[in-house]
Amino acid sequence: MLMKIAKDPMRLFDDIWSGAQMPAAPSFKVDISEDEQAFHLDAELPGLTKENISLNIEDDVLTIKAERSQNEEQKKKDYHRVERSYGSFSRSFNIGELIDQEHIGAAFDNGVLHITLPKMQPVKKTKEISIS
Repeated sequence: MLMKIAKDPMRLFDDIWSGAQMPAAPSFKVDISEDEQAFHLDAELPGLTKENISLNIEDDVLTIKAERSQNEEQKKKDYHRVERSYGSFSRSFNIGELIDQEHIGAAFDNGVLHITLPKMQPVKKTKEISIS
């Protein structure tokens, strides 16, 4: 059951840079799923440790930042092909207004960052008024 969690529910989890006229930057892949209690975001970050990753929320935008550095020994080699990217990279996602930001959880295991974004319980907007 999909619950309305943003002003425009079709924009939930939009990558805030998608469609922007910016040059392609090193990035990473994510899977986003949902169950009745929470949304789950799994980000592939192979070759990193949790110390190289930061996660924050500002104005209902979840940002994952990571940095992969190239060691000195690798810089001295004469490579024939380099497909792995090094440096800083990040992705930001609109998470909407009804995520329980106080109870977001994250774990890093075997190159995958697992983020659990619990749904807030809907606020009841009706009230019984007694008549005197």
